[in-house]
Amino acid sequence: MSSYHSSPLLFSNIPPVYQSPNDGGNSIDASTLPRWDLSHLYTGLNDPNIQRDIADIEKRVQKFKADYEGKIESLTDGDVLANALQDMEALSEIGGKIMSYAFLLYTVEMENSDVTQFLQNMQEKMTMINTETLFFGLSLNRIPDENYQAMLDTSERLQFYQYYLEGARLYRPHQLSDDLEKMLTEKALSGKSAWNRLFDETMTALRFPFVGDDDKQQDLTLTEISHFTSSPDETIRKQASLSMGSVLKDNSRLLTQITNTLAKDKEIETRWRGYERPVSSRNLSNRVEDPVVDALVDSVKTSYPHISHRYYALKAKWMGKDKLDSWNRNAPVPDADTRVIEWDMAVDTIINAYTQFDPTIGAIGKKFFDENWIDAPATKGKRGGAFAHPCVPSVHPYLMVNYQGTIRDVMTVAHELGHGIHQYLAREQGYLLANTPLTLAETASVFGEMLTFKALLAQTTDKPARRAMIASKIEDMINTVVRQISFYEFERMVHDGRAKGELSTEQLNEFWMISSRESLGDAVRYCDNYEYMWSYVPHFIHSPFYVYAYAFGDCLVNALYGVYEDQPNGFAEKYTALLSAGGSKGHKELLAPFGLDASNPDFWNKGLGVISALVDELETLLD
Repeated sequence: MSSYHSSPLLFSNIPPVYQSPNDGGNSIDASTLPRWDLSHLYTGLNDPNIQRDIADIEKRVQKFKADYEGKIESLTDGDVLANALQDMEALSEIGGKIMSYAFLLYTVEMENSDVTQFLQNMQEKMTMINTETLFFGLSLNRIPDENYQAMLDTSERLQFYQYYLEGARLYRPHQLSDDLEKMLTEKALSGKSAWNRLFDETMTALRFPFVGDDDKQQDLTLTEISHFTSSPDETIRKQASLSMGSVLKDNSRLLTQITNTLAKDKEIETRWRGYERPVSSRNLSNRVEDPVVDALVDSVKTSYPHISHRYYALKAKWMGKDKLDSWNRNAPVPDADTRVIEWDMAVDTIINAYTQFDPTIGAIGKKFFDENWIDAPATKGKRGGAFAHPCVPSVHPYLMVNYQGTIRDVMTVAHELGHGIHQYLAREQGYLLANTPLTLAETASVFGEMLTFKALLAQTTDKPARRAMIASKIEDMINTVVRQISFYEFERMVHDGRAKGELSTEQLNEFWMISSRESLGDAVRYCDNYEYMWSYVPHFIHSPFYVYAYAFGDCLVNALYGVYEDQPNGFAEKYTALLSAGGSKGHKELLAPFGLDASNPDFWNKGLGVISALVDELETLLD
C-alpha cells in the first residue's frame, strides 16, 4: 500500500498479515510438520510467469492511465467509474499475487540472499507501478460531492463499491498534493520499508545463548528462545528470559535507532496530513471512531485490578511464591497439560471444534491442511510468531505458524485458521472489498480459539485439569486484551514523546516499565533487563497502534459468543454472512444482526466481564 492510505492499488511493499500475540512452547520434530505449497502462486524465483505478469501489469497500467488520468474528477457517469474500479481491481490482483509470493517466500527464508533480493526488487517494481496509478485514488477524492452522490444513485454497479469509495473519501482532509503523494510513495522504499526490513533481518539474525540438557551452550533464534520462556522447568524459563533480555540490551542501540526513526517518520506524516493524534490514521483505516477506541482502552485499563492484577496474585499463591517473577508470568500452572501434542491430534481437535459449530466452516478449515496452505515448523531463517495472509481472491489465504506442540500452539493454529476462513469467505467481495478492517479482523480468529477452548473444556471433568485449562485461557485472554492495551499505551507514550525530540533507550525502557507495571500489578517482579523487552515486538515497527485490534476482537468475540450460547439457532448463518462481507460493511452494520453495538461503552464491559467471570471460577476451584 502506498503511504497514502486510500490509494486503491492495494498490493503492498509488505502485504498485510495478522500476527498472533501468543508465545511459548515445548518441542516437536519439525521435519514431521507441513510446509506450504506456494506453487499456487509461482513455482520458483525463475518461474517465467513472474516476468509475464510483470509485463502484463505494466501494459495494463499504461492503458489505465490513458483511459482515466485527468478524467476522474469530472465524471458524471457511475458506470464509467465502476469500470475504472474494476480495471483497478484487475491491476491490483496481479500485483498482489506477485507481492504475496515474494513476501511469503521471504518469511520462511529470511537468510536466503536470493530471496531477500527478489523481495526488494519486487518492492521497487511495484512501488513504481503504484506511483503511476496514484492519480486514481487522489482523483476519487476530488470528485464533487453532488456528482459522487448522483453517480451512486444512478449506477447499481457503482453501488457495489460504495463502502470502499466512502472509505477512500474519508482521507480527503488529509490528502496532500499529487507531487508530495508521489514522492512519499517512492521514498517509502528508502524510508519506512528499509527500516522495517532492517528490523526483520536483525531479529532473524540474533542468536541467544542457552545451555541445554547436555550442558553445552547453544545459540538459539528468537523463536526458539521464546519457546523456552514457557518451559515447565523454572530454571530453563529463567535462563531463557535472562538470555533474551541480555541480547536485546546488547542490541538496544540499533533497535532504539529503528524505533526513533519510524516514530519520527510517523510524526512527520501525522503533522503534514493534519491528523489529530498519532493513532487517528490507524482508526481511520479501521473505519472506527476515535471515541470508540478510547472507550475500549479506558474500559480495559479500568479492568486491570479485576482481571490481570487479581489473576497474577492468584497464580503467585498457587505456585507457592510471594510474588510472580517475570519469567514465571507465562509459566505452566500446577497441573497444566505440558505434554507435546502431535500435529495430527492438534488438527483433528481444531477441525472437530469448527465442524461441530458449522460443517461448512469446518470443511473450509480442512482445506488449509489437506491442500498445504499452511507452513508449520519452526526453522532457522523463518520469521517468528504466526500470521494469516489473505493473498489474492483468485488464489487462497496462507497461514504461517511456528508449531512446537504446546496447548498454546494448538490455540495459535486455531486462531490463525479463523483468520484464514474469514479471508477465504471474504474473497467473493473482490480485491478492493475483501480486506477486513482491523476492528473486525480478529473476530473469526478469536471465535475459533473460543470454539476450540470450549470443546476441550467440555471434555475435561477432572478438577485440577479443569482449573489448569481455565487458567491457560485466562492467560491467553490477558495476553490478548490486557497486554495489547498495555502495548498500546507504550506506543502512545513513545509517539507522544518522540514528537518532542529523540528518545533514549532509557526513556523507551521507562515507558515499557510504566505500562507493564500498570497492567500486570504488584504481584509481578521483573527480572534483569526486562525493560528491554519492548524492542522485539514487531507490531511497533510494522503497524503502529495495530495492537488494540486484538483487544477489540477478543472483547467483541466474548460478547458475540454470549449471543451464540443464548441464541444458537440461526447463529452460524449470520456469522458466516459477517465473515463473507469482508470489508464491504462497517462494524455497526455487521454487528447489528446480533444486537451488538461497539459504540456503546457497556459493550466493552460485557466482553471484559467474561474474563473476570473466568477468574471468579478459578478462585472457586482453588479454594
